[in-house]
Amino acid sequence: MNYLEEYYGKFNEEKRFDSRHGQVEFIVTMRYVHRFMEQMRGDITDRPLRLIDIGAGTGRYAVPLADEGLEVCAVEPVKHNLSRMKAKSDRIKCMQRDARDMHGVSDGYYDIALMLGPMYHLFSHEDKLKALKETIRVMRPGGVIFVGYCMNEYAVVTYALNEGHLSECLQAGRFTDDYHTISHEEDIYDYVRIEDIDRLMSDGGLKREILFSPDGPTNYIRKTLKKLSDEEFDRYVDYVASIAERHDLIGAAAHTVDVLKVI
Repeated sequence: MNYLEEYYGKFNEEKRFDSRHGQVEFIVTMRYVHRFMEQMRGDITDRPLRLIDIGAGTGRYAVPLADEGLEVCAVEPVKHNLSRMKAKSDRIKCMQRDARDMHGVSDGYYDIALMLGPMYHLFSHEDKLKALKETIRVMRPGGVIFVGYCMNEYAVVTYALNEGHLSECLQAGRFTDDYHTISHEEDIYDYVRIEDIDRLMSDGGLKREILFSPDGPTNYIRKTLKKLSDEEFDRYVDYVASIAERHDLIGAAAHTVDVLKVI
């Protein structure tokens, strides 16, 4: 995955999460993570919860969750990102691995998996399913997997339409007849629709707990968010959390997270 090494060597992922649109995504996602953590703590009282963060980046989720006392393993393919994460915390077990092949990670060990990045950068149903099944392998029965996706309509509206690339995309064959994006490694990101997410859940043999958007309309109104007072921003985050599971809105957001239980 050399294209990811090159991309994340230049892209400042931490700056994105520090931005207001990145904060919304993080805060809302963490609310759901904490909800499921509390449920599991009712059943697991003799040890810390075990969490694996697959595609952990520079540790935006892994570091605070390790600080909360979870036993955290971070799996990340990009060496630069792992180095940044290790500099932040010595509580995390870090491994440089591809999500499709996490050799050395024990079977059936983890209670919670965060898989909030790998599906962005895998370009076929087969590769996505391989990564999902590899995650299932390391989970205990009853464990919960958070799987993040980049959404198709956000890409069409922002890149093709708002940024003026529609004709270029059409000429290059970047869309199907019904405007589903067609992406390749050189495009860095892949985009899906709800039916693609449903198919992966079904083919993986998993049970859906919740499907939610962690950012809602956030990425369409980035300039507006910068103008909000701190109090207004807090209310906006509450608003996004309140609509996160609305199925009439999820597919139009930039990101969707599927929360799945291992049967």
